[in-house]
Amino acid sequence: MPQEEISQFKLISTVEGISFLILLFIAMPLKYFFGMPIATKIVGSIHGALFMYYLFLQYKSSAKYNWNFKQNALFFVASIVPFMTFYTHKILAKLETQYKQSQRAE
Repeated sequence: MPQEEISQFKLISTVEGISFLILLFIAMPLKYFFGMPIATKIVGSIHGALFMYYLFLQYKSSAKYNWNFKQNALFFVASIVPFMTFYTHKILAKLETQYKQSQRAE
């Protein structure tokens, strides 16, 4: 599949965004309001691994599709701002469509 990197990056952006929200709105309240620190340890570890994979796929996609600094900065900032990875999912879907159309034209 020609757009394998961008498809994977699109998927991980959604999964990583969901894990971040679970960490912020479920695990952290469980820790601080109900004294359950194990919640942040488990969810935090999962989110950390997903975040690292997100950065890896961003790097791979950036190298393959020659993204500029602005695009890379947007995707990085999106990974640390709650709910923003869902916005980048839309951007990635548009980019994926553009790449598919440009390949058909070639």
